[in-house]
Amino acid sequence: MCSDQDDFQVPPRTPQTHKGSFGHLLIVAGSRTMSGAARLSGLGGLRSGVGLLTLACPDEVWPLVAAANPAWMTIPLPTVAGSMGRHAEAAIKAQWERKTALAIGPGLGIGDDVRELVYTLVRDCPVPLVLDADGLNAFAGQTQRLKTTRDQPTRILTPHPGELARLMQRSTAEIQADRVMHATDFARRHSVIVVLKGNQTIITDGERLATNSTGNAGLARGGSGDVLTGLIGGLLAQPIDPFDAARLGTYLHGLAGDLAAESQTPEAMFVTELVDHLPAAWRNLKQSGRIRYPDR
Repeated sequence: MCSDQDDFQVPPRTPQTHKGSFGHLLIVAGSRTMSGAARLSGLGGLRSGVGLLTLACPDEVWPLVAAANPAWMTIPLPTVAGSMGRHAEAAIKAQWERKTALAIGPGLGIGDDVRELVYTLVRDCPVPLVLDADGLNAFAGQTQRLKTTRDQPTRILTPHPGELARLMQRSTAEIQADRVMHATDFARRHSVIVVLKGNQTIITDGERLATNSTGNAGLARGGSGDVLTGLIGGLLAQPIDPFDAARLGTYLHGLAGDLAAESQTPEAMFVTELVDHLPAAWRNLKQSGRIRYPDR
């Protein structure tokens, strides 16, 4: 069993490195009523240290997303009834070239077109990916589509207990009664990495297991998971070993939440303040001596 007190290995930042040294994350997120999910996942991605980030979102909300931060690139995608669907497939796949990771799901919405788009993107994605929120919900009753083969890139799933319950066709109470067993079983059977969110978030690939110690009840609010999706996606893009990217992203996310709750209280903290505290979380972790670099 891994511990979140173990070291984390990240790419070194030397005078010779450049933005291309730290990967390019593509995030597919957002819908007419959930443009904030796209923006929050993008902010989490930027705070990961990724070199480049592109946000693909519905054209209806593209002006809001594009204006939210000057550091990311954006792709407006055709929209039907406020959401992306199969009509956006070609445009997204055209963006895979030179990307090093994909994150998909925050705020996509629901519907047959959205589900078909998610199925196709997950099936054909040539790079490691993070799947969350509506991206996960698309696979309820269709989990055989999630199984990763040896020649496919890693898939990281970040469900909360209710989402894992839908995937496993069980009740949320059953999942919560034995979080480790259910997360490990699902990860093993589908050859994926599962990040089961909640108190002491569980990270498992079916063999390795880590339990996260950071985080607090202030993170139990809309948008927190979107930040985590972008953060893990950005680490995955750099590249960092997928299991370690999941473990490190979860740790930093929880620690930033702890720092935000300390200054703002768990009741009053904003999700954007979680993002604002990620630099301090990185600094805290680096000062602890637990960041390792491959060449050192």
